[in-house]
Amino acid sequence: MSGNVPASTRTLRVLTFLATQPGPVPMERIASAVGLPRSSTYHLLRAMIDEGFVVHLPEEKRYGLGVAAFEIGSAYLRHDPLERLARPLLVQLVHEVGQTAHLGVLHGRELVYLLKEQPPRPVTLVTDVGVRLPATLTASGRALLAELPPAQVRALFPTPESFVRRTDHGPQTLTQLRRLLADEKRQGFAVEDSFITPGMASVASAAVDHAGHPAAAISVTFRTDAVPPPDRPHLAHRIRQAATALTRRLHG
Repeated sequence: MSGNVPASTRTLRVLTFLATQPGPVPMERIASAVGLPRSSTYHLLRAMIDEGFVVHLPEEKRYGLGVAAFEIGSAYLRHDPLERLARPLLVQLVHEVGQTAHLGVLHGRELVYLLKEQPPRPVTLVTDVGVRLPATLTASGRALLAELPPAQVRALFPTPESFVRRTDHGPQTLTQLRRLLADEKRQGFAVEDSFITPGMASVASAAVDHAGHPAAAISVTFRTDAVPPPDRPHLAHRIRQAATALTRRLHG
């Protein structure tokens, strides 16, 4: 690392490296990761320990994140950044398409809705903020699952009992799910038609964060006769634009 790199940049690189590790690490690994000499790394770590951002485990000769780093992370969550970043995009989307839009995130095998924006004359839906639905049956859930590594999807759905059925639609085995996810990932959006509620359909696309992980999905839900199948690719294009805008806002 060049000697003219500001100390603040070096500090942030140390924090970023520690945040990506499964546990505390030796100083040599930190020095190597951020490109600092051992002596400079030691002095930087001492300053970060004094401020509570790093903790030293002397018996293990390792360093990890301190409570101050945790407090900053907690403050980030309190500010609801994901919802704040996404809400204007959903409002604009609803204005353009005239249908209900949602923001959802994965929680295990379920899709949790964080935001719901409605047009002036909304239809009645089972979805609402805080509602959880099987991820495999929702367009939002599958849009997010399609961005996960195959091994992670397999871990989430190890047996046929892992799958839930609400209607006569939806994947019931890992093979069926993988085939569906592959098709939807290829086309760039997911569609569910009567998987949750007969006569209702959704189209969704995923936004990813700075690490390339699926952060949230933006979806639009409508009566199946309001948006016939030939018109759904056009709707999906607008949803993908909103998801891409959210990805940019998340530095994805």
